[in-house]
Amino acid sequence: MDFLGEDTLEQSQADATREAYLVLLRELGAAGLSDGGRVEVSLKLSALGQALPRDGERICLDNARRICAAAQEAGTTVTLDMEDHTTTDATLATLGELRQDFPWVGAVLQAYLRRTEADCRDLATSGSRVRLCKGAYREPESVAFQETVEVDTSYVRCARILLEGQGYPMLATHDPQIIEVVQSVVEGAGRAPDSYEWQMLYGIRPLEQQRIADAGQQLRVYLPYGQEWYGYLMRRMAERPANTMFFLRALATKK
Repeated sequence: MDFLGEDTLEQSQADATREAYLVLLRELGAAGLSDGGRVEVSLKLSALGQALPRDGERICLDNARRICAAAQEAGTTVTLDMEDHTTTDATLATLGELRQDFPWVGAVLQAYLRRTEADCRDLATSGSRVRLCKGAYREPESVAFQETVEVDTSYVRCARILLEGQGYPMLATHDPQIIEVVQSVVEGAGRAPDSYEWQMLYGIRPLEQQRIADAGQQLRVYLPYGQEWYGYLMRRMAERPANTMFFLRALATKK
């Protein structure tokens, strides 16, 4: 679950986001939904104060620590969402800080960034949870692949590194061709069904989600919520126009 909000420039907003996650985790725990990581939370560090003009990194880390502590008490986990490329190093640095006390904190890597293969190698270690996605932000050619075939090829290369490593890969994609190719990598790596998972957005290709679950594989559904949905959607459309067609196709088909 992801409480919508990003690009926070006031500490009161960062504090409100932190409190929303603390309430969510208490309620998940009380309902028995968080045991064993059944429902986990995803955090955007920009929503927790990363970009605040004064002490942003410290405020963000403090907020994330409190959320991680609440998640641990509830019996679940946290994954740090990745945003545009200018925040990658800072996000990975925060990941490293959090993993000193909470080694189960997950990371997100974006296959369209040219650096991601190296990041996958660094993070494909024992106990390391890594979500691999294609990436949704508009990025310059100097740091990111621009052509679809390049991004797809990078995704498969990165997935192979993670699946052949010692960590716990979380394969986030709705692309049927990617799923087919990566499934063969899963089988070649001899991965047990509980040693990795697929991830998809709520409402996108629900029949494929059911097929994966029926096949005995783990699938996690990504559910954003909150009042900031309109800005979230519009920013995604503006940053990467291809997302518009993605959402329209998703509305037209359940496959």
